[in-house]
Amino acid sequence: MTMKAQIKGCGETIDWIADADHAAGDVVQLHDGRAAVVTVKVASGDTVAVWVEGLFLMQATTSMVILMGSRLFWDYSAGSVSLLHGNDRDFFVGCAQPGGSSHTPGTVSAGVSGPTIAKTSAGTDVMVALKVKASNELSLGSGFATVPVYTAGINIGAFGTGEGVNLIKDATAEAQKVDALSFRAMAIGAKMIVDALICVNSDGNAASDTNVGLANGTHATDADSIAEHLFVHLDGGSTAIKMQSKDGTTTVTAADTTVVYVAGTPFLVQFDCSDLTDIQAYINGVNVLASSVFKLNAATGPLKLLAHSERSGTGTLSNHSILSLVARPAQV
Repeated sequence: MTMKAQIKGCGETIDWIADADHAAGDVVQLHDGRAAVVTVKVASGDTVAVWVEGLFLMQATTSMVILMGSRLFWDYSAGSVSLLHGNDRDFFVGCAQPGGSSHTPGTVSAGVSGPTIAKTSAGTDVMVALKVKASNELSLGSGFATVPVYTAGINIGAFGTGEGVNLIKDATAEAQKVDALSFRAMAIGAKMIVDALICVNSDGNAASDTNVGLANGTHATDADSIAEHLFVHLDGGSTAIKMQSKDGTTTVTAADTTVVYVAGTPFLVQFDCSDLTDIQAYINGVNVLASSVFKLNAATGPLKLLAHSERSGTGTLSNHSILSLVARPAQV
């Protein structure tokens, strides 16, 4: 039987009383919530050394492309690494690193291989730095500016949620806007990977738009008018997930990924901006719109994280949870 996790770099061990029978390489969760890897076969109730840090080659969910630095979770029921935290006994396990069997350094090509891809869709394993989180240079958790727009209604505004924000507009029939623009920015030359974990709780009506991603500023009424941006775009009254970009030279209007969201279920959008002439996009680890050439190479920046929800005059409640919006350097 293939080990679920194989030690590939030096690690620290501690003693642990096994909660069940385990084989060497099993990934377990300690009583304090930390992920650990069992060193040798052990029976329930016996004491065994477990690794609590180090580099491990772990079995991973097939069909998912995993980008470098991605936050990874142990899928308890599947017994493998996943980009998503399910409603099971899943737990945070670490950060994606180079060295998996399907990691091939080289030119990025539509989610197939490249220096920013730790695991291809066909890959069966990924290198994991146990318990390590990527160093995110941009995060809404580091602070953001918000300038809500409303008149008679009560625009509930943007409330921070750790690395993210809640964007809520009430049901008053009036133009409203709520946004969160990160204080920190990155220069265009700082190639990056952007992660956005989004949950649509209620989407409003056709007069509403919500955009999440990168921009060089914000706008009082229309995020599409922002001169430089890279967004996942959601239309009110539709579950379609769309994407768009504008850099002052090339504009890609909102293109349908053919992926739809389920209300109340988070979905992960990732933008690989290591090649600003051909930005690749992923939803839940699947490369989407690979032939739609999103660009930021003509932008002047600097670029900030932006979560933006707007509505013209008609009134329907909308509530979007941007659970996490972060960006990290993509060293290529």
